[in-house]
Amino acid sequence: MSEQEQSKRSEGRSELPIESGFPIERVNEIAEKEGRAKQWYRPIYTMHKWWARRPGCLFRAITLYSLLDDETTIDDVDVYEPGENQTLGSNGLSNDDLVDAIREVSMDDPESLWDFYPKDVRIKDKKILDPFMGGGTSLVEASRFGVDSVGVDLNPVAWFVTKKQLEAGQTDVEELEEAFEQVKEDVADEITQYYRTPCPNCDGEHDADVMYNFWVKELDCVSCGHTVPLFKDYRVAAGRFENDDKHNVLCPGCGAVTLVDDWQEESECDKCDHEFVPKEGNVSRGGYYNCPECGQKESITDGIAEQGGYDLRLYAVEYYCKECDQQELEKSSYKGYKKAEAADKQLFEEAKREWETRTDLHEYVPDEEIAKGAITAASSVSGNDVFQHNLKDWTDMFNSRQLLSLSKLLNRIDDEKSRDIREYLLLTFTESLNYNTLMTSYNPGKNLIANIFNTNSFDAPQRPIENNLWGTKHGSGSFAAMWDMTIRGVEYANSPTERHIDNGENNETPAFAQPIGLNSEVYQDDMRNITAEDEYDAVITDPPYYDNIIYSEVADYFYVWQKILLKDEYPGFDEDKTPRAESIVTNPYLDKTAEDFEHEMGEALAVIRQALKDDGILAFTYHHSDEESWGELLESLCENDFEITATYPINSDLNKFIGGEAVSFDIVIVARPVEDHRPISWNSLRRRIVRTAAETRETLEESRDLAAGDIGVIEMGKCFQEYSKHHGEVHRGSDIMTAKEVVQKIYGIIQDNTRGEQAVYLDLLEAYNPSYDDLNKHLKHSDAAEETMKEMHLFRTEGNDFVLCDWADEKRQAYVQSKVQEDNGDLTALDKAHFLRYRFEQDKSTSEYLEQWDTDELQDVCEGLAEATGDDTYLKMLGVDTSLLEFAED
Repeated sequence: MSEQEQSKRSEGRSELPIESGFPIERVNEIAEKEGRAKQWYRPIYTMHKWWARRPGCLFRAITLYSLLDDETTIDDVDVYEPGENQTLGSNGLSNDDLVDAIREVSMDDPESLWDFYPKDVRIKDKKILDPFMGGGTSLVEASRFGVDSVGVDLNPVAWFVTKKQLEAGQTDVEELEEAFEQVKEDVADEITQYYRTPCPNCDGEHDADVMYNFWVKELDCVSCGHTVPLFKDYRVAAGRFENDDKHNVLCPGCGAVTLVDDWQEESECDKCDHEFVPKEGNVSRGGYYNCPECGQKESITDGIAEQGGYDLRLYAVEYYCKECDQQELEKSSYKGYKKAEAADKQLFEEAKREWETRTDLHEYVPDEEIAKGAITAASSVSGNDVFQHNLKDWTDMFNSRQLLSLSKLLNRIDDEKSRDIREYLLLTFTESLNYNTLMTSYNPGKNLIANIFNTNSFDAPQRPIENNLWGTKHGSGSFAAMWDMTIRGVEYANSPTERHIDNGENNETPAFAQPIGLNSEVYQDDMRNITAEDEYDAVITDPPYYDNIIYSEVADYFYVWQKILLKDEYPGFDEDKTPRAESIVTNPYLDKTAEDFEHEMGEALAVIRQALKDDGILAFTYHHSDEESWGELLESLCENDFEITATYPINSDLNKFIGGEAVSFDIVIVARPVEDHRPISWNSLRRRIVRTAAETRETLEESRDLAAGDIGVIEMGKCFQEYSKHHGEVHRGSDIMTAKEVVQKIYGIIQDNTRGEQAVYLDLLEAYNPSYDDLNKHLKHSDAAEETMKEMHLFRTEGNDFVLCDWADEKRQAYVQSKVQEDNGDLTALDKAHFLRYRFEQDKSTSEYLEQWDTDELQDVCEGLAEATGDDTYLKMLGVDTSLLEFAED
């Protein structure tokens, strides 16, 4: 058993599997796949947009490894085989096997418990809290273990999304499908009548369905008045089917959509023979447009401001023709791109007139202005400024046809009598807003409509795309397509499965008998209003991180639509915008600084500590960026009586971390309540950290197939644990080291190997009968050099014997005295200490040297020498109180 493990045991606190080891290799291989295919792995999380969702598999693993401990008995758990709901016996894994597996988890082999990851495990008498629940991933995954769970979030959109996810397991899928069919019968045709276009294959004898309408913004030249369409280039889409080696481009001469071989080279329109280079549009880098008539260059936002807005022109249509499909024509005939005709523009005008006259529908669109903030206005967080693009109200993000369609659909949803069904329809409605707005664009390389939040901001496109709200057979982002995702999410919640990987093979379990969401509660509130004390066994969460995403501003986009139906139903939906000032986040628009964020996170941790049982666990994901933020987090945790007990990398590219470069990555942090912090000298703590890092590294290198960066993160967590026990009590001379100072030192030890010859000597001095092999182990993970240590006479070899030299060694003392005489600036603190010790033992004066030399650094080394050797003469010769040895390592 390691020294760290012995320390934990001695504290009488239960040992958790996640503190002993965590199977990051297994979690990350699933997380990678889940991230690319959420709709198949965990479709419940595709029911509605929420930002920065962590993988469900990660929170399932965290929960499994956190809610069990070394005191768990067979009466505390039940294990079922998915699909059968029968307690496993001799043919499978039983309660006894689970209890045994808990005790077998270790750093070098954490996978004994992983065998239960795909099993239907029920954990009794446990209660978890997520005070920053966001999209509710932690609560969904915890509910699958049968525990009681409580979630809190300040944002009402997050509350509503999580509420519907947790209720999905108790929702009847057939009732939802019946309700959808009725909505379709009542309103689909009213919407799709405005998304029709003459089929290009039969001279207009029948209409095709519009998948997408392509619009372009236009500004007048400030010099000559020529109307300039804001095309960066003239691409429409990549060629498909038999034309997959070509490109659909817009001819700037006649406006036709034509196929060309290479959109970056000289091309010719097959309709009018106009020659042009599709790559060369009228918009250049930096947000400028160039007049093709006179060559005037002007800022787009300046042009918008000067002209009081911009014009929009419909220029192309992507269509699907059901009749041509049934006639088995070539695919490129019944699904393709074409020029927007007069009939297409006339249809839009008809929809616009209906919207203007249907004032009864206007209550079903937002009437709020867009609130100014760090994302909506230009700031250090976002370079986009929606107000510079003539967007003032939320409805300015939609054209008249979209507002008409959206209001008709929302009006019909409002008529649904069942509140549960009405809310799932509303959830689907606001999810479809991701793709039904003029704030989306088209990816001409992938032939896909983009999500409005591709950049987690409001980026007004120059060529917006108008989706068919109800949808047709092809296309994405429509209400019908989003409803399919809602149904899949509800089906999954009723009968969840688990995908896992065995020997490189993807496997999916049969459905679990227990649905998602039982024994779960969610609240819309500031988490700092939580009053619980000593109530929760675990707090599992993904807290905010500085200004990573200012959720309140982006969530307003959904909120202003949701509140139309929810303002009379639930508190929190009665304001013009979601809460701002209370959000724990850096927000330059509100003058909320990094210091404010750190202070408020400290307040949050104090609430968490109060709510958590004394033997509970705080497990959370964190976005690491630099040692400064780590120092702030470590200090805040320790100030609120937590100690870090483990850290693990997730979804990480850590190659740069181990090389010492600045890099951002995500990490799981495990912390436990601690009663008090014990005094220690920095030298003792440094040696513990070095020993702990080496022990951790050696164990992981020998037993796990982990990258160096992954090992570095786990090392870091173990080193933070060592510091956590002594926060505020780390003595370095007469000073107390701060968490930031210690983190800097830990980074140096792990990342940069910043341990020189002096540090290696002290570490060897502490060891019992050190050997040459011990020297090499230290040198491997330091920037010290064997040759330099030889020159300094810090060690010598006598045959097969390794001898560590002290102050009394003749050659060592000769070297030191020569360095003092040279006085060329390369005298180390260790040299000074050995020199002074010699003079002290010879009853020679040391005062003249003490007056010249930096006594803080010297005292630090002398404390280290005294602690490593048990010889307090090193302190006496400096006149230092020898009681400082009380802080030495036991």
